[in-house]
Amino acid sequence: MNTSILDYHRSHTRRELFAGAGSTLGAAALSQLLGGTAAAAGPAPSFAKAKRVIYLFQNGGPSHIELFDPKPKLTEMHGQPLPESLIEGLRFSTMTQTKAKLCLGQVTESAPAGQCGMELSSSHLPYTSEIADKITLIRSMYTEQVNHAPAITFFLTGGERPGRPSMGAWLSYGIGSESEDLPAFVCMTSISKGTSCGQIFYDHYWGSGFLPSVHQGVKFRGSGNPVLYLENPNGIDKGVRRGLLDDLAKLNHQQYEAVGDPEIQTRISQYEMAYRMQTSVPELTDFSKESKATLDMYGPGVHQKGHFAYNCLMARRLVERGTRFVQLMHAGWDQHNSLTTEFNNQTRDTDQPAAALIKDLEQRGMLDDTLVIFGGEFGRTPFLQNDINNRARWGRDHHPYGFSMWMAGGGIKQGHVHGATDEFGFHAVKNKMHVHDLQATILHQLGINHEKLTYKFQGRRFRLTDVHGHVVKDILA
Repeated sequence: MNTSILDYHRSHTRRELFAGAGSTLGAAALSQLLGGTAAAAGPAPSFAKAKRVIYLFQNGGPSHIELFDPKPKLTEMHGQPLPESLIEGLRFSTMTQTKAKLCLGQVTESAPAGQCGMELSSSHLPYTSEIADKITLIRSMYTEQVNHAPAITFFLTGGERPGRPSMGAWLSYGIGSESEDLPAFVCMTSISKGTSCGQIFYDHYWGSGFLPSVHQGVKFRGSGNPVLYLENPNGIDKGVRRGLLDDLAKLNHQQYEAVGDPEIQTRISQYEMAYRMQTSVPELTDFSKESKATLDMYGPGVHQKGHFAYNCLMARRLVERGTRFVQLMHAGWDQHNSLTTEFNNQTRDTDQPAAALIKDLEQRGMLDDTLVIFGGEFGRTPFLQNDINNRARWGRDHHPYGFSMWMAGGGIKQGHVHGATDEFGFHAVKNKMHVHDLQATILHQLGINHEKLTYKFQGRRFRLTDVHGHVVKDILA
């Protein structure tokens, strides 16, 4: 090969220089936002209230009216048209765009819960009612998307179109992992058995977008081995595998020196993580040392791989071992025509495990520095979808204009209700909280200024909150 060509490959072009620098931009970004005192792949800042996050994402949009925000006015006006002033000029899904919008009264029962007296569904959230004094209930969430995929993408990445890093990827990039043997960011999915209203789990919900792919979430499967290809092939023992990885690492390092592609560094780190996970994952998934009381607290589903209860216990075990961000996604909340049927299955499968997770973390002294979030991409309309004379087919459409979710631990107020919707549960009217506000507040609790954790891509600096969002200090302890 010509000497000048060899020299060219030994040196970095300007483009390669910036590509190679991509994997270290996280350190520079976090160093700046923390006053130059910390590196990206290190522990959460000492002034952070939370060290880790468990996001219990409820795909489909749980009905805030049935679960978290009872409205006697709807019951009073059941079957009557909603005031036109509430809905004039607003977007809804095409499923109810041209139909009469009749008030649908709450189909569950509610009662004050805990010493704080927070009103929750007593019939469908009996276990969550037991932890009312531990949570902040946000009743004034609002968003901009009226369909599932863009709305979920907006919550998890800050933009409604695929291609941007998810929240867990941003945290991996910003503050790294506390574990050398498990990923910084893990995602697990579940859906209630027999449901007819699930959503697709798109990979970009836990993707790294334009960040180096080392920061993408690792998806643990709900059956068989949680992670594929961790076991050695027949005839390959641990020593042989170690030798193969060492030789492969040398080749990859040579390639990186030649072209400077940061994805080669990702490849090296992922091979090494997979090797370490051969030991850490079997131990992680072994529940035999969990007490019967703990297993019973999560409910019968804890024994079924892929069940929400199983995933909740896995989440506790993951954060206990140093994983920074665990994203559990449970589908089936899309009650267009199943508010009196399948809705019951959703609350049965999620209420007990979610409450157990809070109790379990508290018992282990981990709730104070673990931030837990429960909620979906939007709520459900106060008006009826389908025939009011056919109760078995009652439903509610997608509703982004005012809905509820809850947070616990990680420096969040306990036994607190934030914000309110109007008397119909339609619009958030008091202490409104936008999706970007939620994201900014989550990062703040982790010790990160949401305006400064950025990554330059295609000529501009991106961040999770785009150019919006403010920290909602009213919900902070």
